[in-house]
This record gives sequence, C-alpha cells and structure tokens, in this order.
Amino acid sequence: MIAPTEWVESLGGPLIVVPVSALNSWTGSVGDDYDRACQVDGFAGAIPVGGAQGLVLADDPATTCYLPEYHAFLRWLAADSEADLVAAAEAALADPATEWEDCGTWETDGPAVLFDSAVSGADLASGWPAGGHPDQASVAIAAGRWQVRVLYREGESTWFELVHLTKVAS
Repeated sequence: MIAPTEWVESLGGPLIVVPVSALNSWTGSVGDDYDRACQVDGFAGAIPVGGAQGLVLADDPATTCYLPEYHAFLRWLAADSEADLVAAAEAALADPATEWEDCGTWETDGPAVLFDSAVSGADLASGWPAGGHPDQASVAIAAGRWQVRVLYREGESTWFELVHLTKVAS
C-alpha cells in the first residue's frame, strides 16, 4: 500500500494544481482567479493560468493528496483511517471494471503544486511565510497532455473521489 505524505486542505473552495512555471500568475482571491476556479462545473476541469493551464479539483473542498505512483489525486470524503482510504482507492485503480467520468484534458510543462485556489501562487512561490504554505503539495508529473477522469465512490464507511490522469499520446 502506498502511504501519501502530503494532504492539502481548503478553506472551503476548490483546490487547484498549477505548473510551477505558472505559479506566479495565479492571483487567488486577490484577483479574479479564485472566482474562475469556482465556476468549474463537475469534479475537475482545466482553466488558463498565465500561459499554462491549471487543473481545478472542483465540486467538494475535500482534503486531497497526490498519489504519484498512479498519477491520481485522492480526495478524502469519509473514512475510518488513511489506510482504509488508500486501500479503497488502490482497489478502484486496479479494477478494470471501474467506470470513470471523463473531465477533459489538462496540459502541463512539468512539475506542479496542489493548493487552495484562494491562495496566491506568488505567496506560495515566495515561501509564505518563511517555511512555506502549510497546505500545499508537490505534484511530480511529466510534461505533456493528460486525460482527466474522475471516480466518485461511496462505500459503507469509505467515500472518496479519485481524479486520475492518463498521458495522452503525442
């Protein structure tokens, strides 16, 4: 079982994944970027950020981590433990019968950061405050175009969303 190390929380709005190269272009709630993130319909969607794209994890301000081994964002809706949540997500990812909802594509030029869309990317990039923002996680991902698909699963005691990225052939 994979053990995620960086869980990111939101103050109530959507989370966003922004390429490191475009981080300073994200204005958060200081500008209109937060409002644009809130307008994304469904579970996920890409929006312009400077000359790049950000991936908005919409619908629910759930605590989220990135599972780099699967290129997936795991969103904690309900679970008795982190171990139960991760095991349920891994089972869904391994099951060929899992039915995914298509949420379009996202393009990145490489590594990105997962954070609350209300926060300014410049604040994150500057180490806001010293030591970095408490609610951000590195997203180690290769440059390219990625298919975005989502699974929403409710079990007896474990509910989660998975936002899974699959590399699109060039």
